Amino acid sequence: MSELHVVLGSNGGVGSAVLEELTRRSLPARGVSRSGEGFHPAGADLFAADLTDPAAIAKALDGASVVYQCAQPAYTRMSQDFPLMNRAIMAATVKVGAKLVFADNLYMYPPGTNPMREDSPTTAPGKKGHARALMSEELLRAHADGTLRVALGRPSDYYGPRGIESGLGERVFAWALRGKKLSWLGSLDVPHTVSYLPDIGRGMVVLGTDARADGQVWHLPSGPALTGREFLTLVCESAGKPPRMTAVPPVMLSVAGLFNPLLRELKETTYQWTSPFIVDTQKFQDTFGPFLESPVADAVATTLDWFRQHES
Repeated sequence: MSELHVVLGSNGGVGSAVLEELTRRSLPARGVSRSGEGFHPAGADLFAADLTDPAAIAKALDGASVVYQCAQPAYTRMSQDFPLMNRAIMAATVKVGAKLVFADNLYMYPPGTNPMREDSPTTAPGKKGHARALMSEELLRAHADGTLRVALGRPSDYYGPRGIESGLGERVFAWALRGKKLSWLGSLDVPHTVSYLPDIGRGMVVLGTDARADGQVWHLPSGPALTGREFLTLVCESAGKPPRMTAVPPVMLSVAGLFNPLLRELKETTYQWTSPFIVDTQKFQDTFGPFLESPVADAVATTLDWFRQHES
């Protein structure tokens, strides 16, 4: 079988981190995005495909041994479109006989689940949490019945190079470089686990290359849980700017959501920012050996450097 590793959604934050890690390891890699352009590390091939089209997916996965599913539809269409997209990708992966590594998240865990573990209940209220739980169940069921080799990697909210659209992306790092006041949803003073994109990439490739990952959910290694105040202060100080920040109460999000569809969709998950949101990653560490997360100060500095170089 080919050793080709195919990354779907390779222009996004997680997908680009996975593609970069594959090329760092000198593994044969193909990045797939709608345009087939954009982020292109040396050693990777790029491929254009519409991931809503089964025929296009089949062509993109030709020759794959491992598929990293890091693509997703528009945030405002997640609950409607994501399960359908994922089923098409699952079917195409089955046909080529590859392993599927799914870039999941933590939406399925209900409020108050702290710390979140892989065996925590997946009964979060709301349509996005339900959709995520449904997809996870479908993937694990496909593995259990022998249809498809599967591993699921779950990071927390992420930041890092190319993490533009993340809630911890441009509106934190680019704004900090400009000396603007930074916003944090909910409370500035409750701990929240955050993930660094290069660490996510490393963790996902571990899942793709180690058979011990198969058939299971894995919380990807993350740095220590920090309060919003701690994280934003670190970003501002690393940017050489005075810390200026404000908390955005959920009621303001509700009002803004009357006029902005994206903000309206965020309302469902505000509980993740108003109370502790802490991830347990011990299972990953115990299984695959010590995984040294990037020091937060270094990760923040590297992310600021990337945004500094890509300021428009």
